[in-house]
Amino acid sequence: MATEPSFFKRLRNSGDPESEMSFIDHLEVLRWHIVRSVLTIVVCAILFFIYIDEIFDIVIMGPTHNDFISYRVFCKMSHLLGLGDSLCMPPMKLNLQVNSISGTFMSSITIAFVGGLIVAFPMICWEVWKFIRPALKPTELKYTGGIIFWISLFFFIGACFGYFMLAPFTFNFLANYTIGTLGSINYMPTLSDYLDTLIDITLGAGVAFELPMATWVLAKLGIITPAFLKTYRKYAYVVLLVLAAIITPSPDWGSQLIVVIPLVMLYEISIIIAARVSKNRDKDWE
Repeated sequence: MATEPSFFKRLRNSGDPESEMSFIDHLEVLRWHIVRSVLTIVVCAILFFIYIDEIFDIVIMGPTHNDFISYRVFCKMSHLLGLGDSLCMPPMKLNLQVNSISGTFMSSITIAFVGGLIVAFPMICWEVWKFIRPALKPTELKYTGGIIFWISLFFFIGACFGYFMLAPFTFNFLANYTIGTLGSINYMPTLSDYLDTLIDITLGAGVAFELPMATWVLAKLGIITPAFLKTYRKYAYVVLLVLAAIITPSPDWGSQLIVVIPLVMLYEISIIIAARVSKNRDKDWE
């Protein structure tokens, strides 16, 4: 006989008005949370699709324009810091191609769906939170105020960091990278490749910036402690520097610094969060 998952056992014993619901009933509730989340994404995606031309020209192709705001800011910052033109991006010419008859339409669908997913992210978090909230103890709920706001904030900050910081460096480096000296390579990336890279960078950075929230959860569960994070801090910094060296297009320390500073700050914020949680964890889980 199949056993009931521990989460649902805790939900049934939570004292919530829905606590008498069966396992199947809880699955039905979960289904409606998923349905509402999907509908929110679809509605946002439709709005994106209606304005797909403007979104494609301004947002999607933004990092490929030589006058993109990030290029101008990087170059001005480079001069102010006395780094010369080390952060100034060389001119970039990126001509995308579509090699399938449905490629343009499917790319539009992808843009609309991903855009809808990003905009609907707070609503998705809210639906997940509404489902798991009845299973939490009052002492646990006490320290979860504003959790949707913070999860969404870190995600949007990370997505903006990926779009305005990592994407310009990545595309400019790849578009200007050459191999060999004969000039026999004709660089013609596809639209789908470009979109995949942009989406991976943007969503990947958004997820990476959830590190403080992940630390909060793991610290609550007692899996990690501030002592653990402090002990392995120097190793974490090495990993962050390696990641910065991989991400940035040039070996100069200036461009790597732009990438590694936010990552280091997130790690230090995680230590502070773990320290605060550790002081109350035993009391919270009584």
